[in-house]
Amino acid sequence: MRNTKVLFITQAAVIAALYVVLTLLANALGLANQAVQVRFSEALTILPYFTPAAIPGLFIGCILSNTLTGCMFLDTVFGSLATLAGAVVTYFIAKKVKNPVAKWLCPIPPIVANMIVVPQVLIHVYEAPGTLLFFTLTVGAGEIISCYVLGMMLLLALEPRKSVIFKENDLAA
Repeated sequence: MRNTKVLFITQAAVIAALYVVLTLLANALGLANQAVQVRFSEALTILPYFTPAAIPGLFIGCILSNTLTGCMFLDTVFGSLATLAGAVVTYFIAKKVKNPVAKWLCPIPPIVANMIVVPQVLIHVYEAPGTLLFFTLTVGAGEIISCYVLGMMLLLALEPRKSVIFKENDLAA
């Protein structure tokens, strides 16, 4: 039982660290601040398909990334909560949908969560000029690139190695 807890914490910490590094890379390349934001780190939102440790890892990684990149407090709070909601729903899809379609559904929760939350943050927190529809479409486009295209590439690359990379974890452990 102790090893399971250590494994869970280690996986969560590694995922959080990867999220931060990939976010900082996207920022350095100027990809995270345009109308269509592409955060490489959002590809990691498929990891709850493999391990529940990804849920706190993504949440903490998002908090740290938003803090380190100078996001406003409410952006950090609500953006991280959107990531958390997407991760939880992705985990439940992976565990409850028992057919080959499950993996193709996993990128959808973080896309939808961010399409709902981030446009509101842009309008109300940053007072960005534009309409809700505009921001929903641009955030959605960035999330589809990050979560669906890059995320599915990552999922398909990791799937054959999942038993080596992701030892079995139980959320209750």
